[in-house]
Amino acid sequence: MIDKGSANGLKGQGAIVTAGASGIGLAIAREFQDAGAQVYVCDSDPAAIEALRESDPGIGASVSDVADEAQVDCLFDEAMPHIGRLDVLVNNAGIAGPTGPVEACAPEAWRRTMAVNLDGQFLCARRAVPIMKQAGRGSIVNISSTAGLFGFPLRAPYAASKWAVIGLTKTLAMELGDFGIRVNAICPGSIDGPRMDRVIAAEAVARGTGEQAVRDFYLRQNSLRTFIGAADIANMAVFLCSAAGAKISGQALSVDGHTETMGI
Repeated sequence: MIDKGSANGLKGQGAIVTAGASGIGLAIAREFQDAGAQVYVCDSDPAAIEALRESDPGIGASVSDVADEAQVDCLFDEAMPHIGRLDVLVNNAGIAGPTGPVEACAPEAWRRTMAVNLDGQFLCARRAVPIMKQAGRGSIVNISSTAGLFGFPLRAPYAASKWAVIGLTKTLAMELGDFGIRVNAICPGSIDGPRMDRVIAAEAVARGTGEQAVRDFYLRQNSLRTFIGAADIANMAVFLCSAAGAKISGQALSVDGHTETMGI
């Protein structure tokens, strides 16, 4: 954790975190709050938002599907009075998409994966950038994936969307550097938790093998032979947005234990 009283703290800054009511997003939101920021999150799951309001009343929250332009507009309209200023946008919202060979992928499943994973980041950046430009500062962190660096067999929509996130990140970094705005992507490896459990189950079905065999592969695919924790991603996000990361922009930074392979 970055000490809120240190030179690298985020005391008084305002941050929006998408899909911030559970999992990686919640870990990021809490880490920013611990570093001194005023935090607002959205999530598409109303139950998760209600649970967050009970557990973390200091974090502002509302229900929003980032793939919907009107809902993104409402998100920013509701968030800004709560946080007061916008220094940080963490585009964390994403879905796993379908698992299977490309010929079995329904076009609507492809489009929904792209809508959440890529369009959502574009729509949120589109709203955040004018605010940050006016302030002459800001940091945008886009959550990509190691699948956006290596590809991912049987996960074509997910991998394609995460490659596109890196392209968006690097392009925005070029566009916005003159305005004091930094843009980076974090590429998580396999994150331990319920979502990874669902991915493993779906892949086991697609491959006609057992879940333990798939889980064992994921554990072997990186040099540290480990799953990644949500806190690992949260720590990197706060670092990138702190004074310690002030000269970092346009990067796709892996937090993955060093991925060696992405295919069984």
